[in-house]
Amino acid sequence: MSTHRNALELADGAAWFKSSYSDQTGGHCVEVANLIPTHARVAVRDSKLPSGPALLLPPEALATFVDHVKADQP
Repeated sequence: MSTHRNALELADGAAWFKSSYSDQTGGHCVEVANLIPTHARVAVRDSKLPSGPALLLPPEALATFVDHVKADQP
């Protein structure tokens, strides 16, 4: 995992999509951008801070994280 200071430098606004696990009331908003062709990573950011920092994860790490989140759902 690595980080990048400005998520908009990684991908334009159209590349980001809201995670299906985000809170629909605007509380917990996670957005993801597929950067595999250029960076071999997936970027994750807080949708409330679109020009803020982003985590850069290998696709396998994001898949493992999502599996853990799914397993912890009631």
